[in-house]
Amino acid sequence: MISNRLFRQGKPTHEIGKVSYWTTDNDDASTIDRWTQVSSAEFETQLKQAALAFPLITKTTATAFTAQSGQPQEDMPMLAQLAAHQDQKHIGFFVHGYNNGFTDAAQRYQQLTRDLFAGPDGLGLCISFDWPSLGSILGYLPDRDHAQACASDFTDILGRLHDWLLVKQKDAQKAPEDGCRAKISIIAHSMGNFLLHRAMGACWKRQNQPLSVSLVNQILMVAADVDNDLFEPNSQDATDGSAIANLTYRVTSLYTGRDTVLGASSGLKHFGTRRLGRSGLAKSPPTDSVSGSVDNVWDVDCSTFFPTQYDNIPFINGIPIHGAYFVTPAVVSLMKEILKGTDRSALKSRGLLTGKAWPA
Repeated sequence: MISNRLFRQGKPTHEIGKVSYWTTDNDDASTIDRWTQVSSAEFETQLKQAALAFPLITKTTATAFTAQSGQPQEDMPMLAQLAAHQDQKHIGFFVHGYNNGFTDAAQRYQQLTRDLFAGPDGLGLCISFDWPSLGSILGYLPDRDHAQACASDFTDILGRLHDWLLVKQKDAQKAPEDGCRAKISIIAHSMGNFLLHRAMGACWKRQNQPLSVSLVNQILMVAADVDNDLFEPNSQDATDGSAIANLTYRVTSLYTGRDTVLGASSGLKHFGTRRLGRSGLAKSPPTDSVSGSVDNVWDVDCSTFFPTQYDNIPFINGIPIHGAYFVTPAVVSLMKEILKGTDRSALKSRGLLTGKAWPA
């Protein structure tokens, strides 16, 4: 966990503090006493060691896949490399959203880790970026201010990752076994997407808008509390949208019109501007003034995945739906396939983009 929350007398507060670094091996990481604070250098060392322990995707890996497929090897070299690439492990980040106190954010992070990243078939390693939401349903506007203030700290982290990827790119040119063994992915929920797009925009500017390396492989914008025209060239936040699209291989927005939390958000702050996590993209694919379209940004309407209730808790009112993505098995499976890099057409042909729970 990387946190810019103020800890007072060893307890998490709702105030912004200096960036701190934490690790845990505990099965229950919902309280801060289950975490151990480490230095920035130690955190970085442990992270690099973890990444170096991941399997290396090599030509041998691709050849093995080709052999298992039963197809002539000369016909499948590119397919083999792409399939092997999908098996490459991840260093992922989870950025929580509005109305999540420390315990709520930690529990959701831990659930994501178990469902998506842990185990032999998991994606790899996930890091929680913990920012100090007030953890109150009435704290929307203060939370938004906190998210914006905390974005610069996440920008610093992204910048350090970018510099490290450039180093590993040069290492791989000399010796392939010294190249990166992990892809970078980001899952942001709700207002965490506002923090993310501010951070990505600032990172893009700091790095002088580089194109020498893709910083992030996959971004999942879940129930995103941002303007749905974020990726349009004439929007208020067009620079940030362009940064996300250019620094990322693929961006996926998961949304549903049944989310009344984001309906209220639109009226609270944004003067009627539709929310990406409630309405989907303003244009699909988004418009680009140079190429005509942004083909690496897309959205998925998840409305049909969510039933009207779970364990007698009503979902139709939209409040639980705002976080239902993380407790609905079919959506969790979809998230995993998206993060792995499964092609959009393959997801559609396999029936993974549509649920069967609603309407009943």
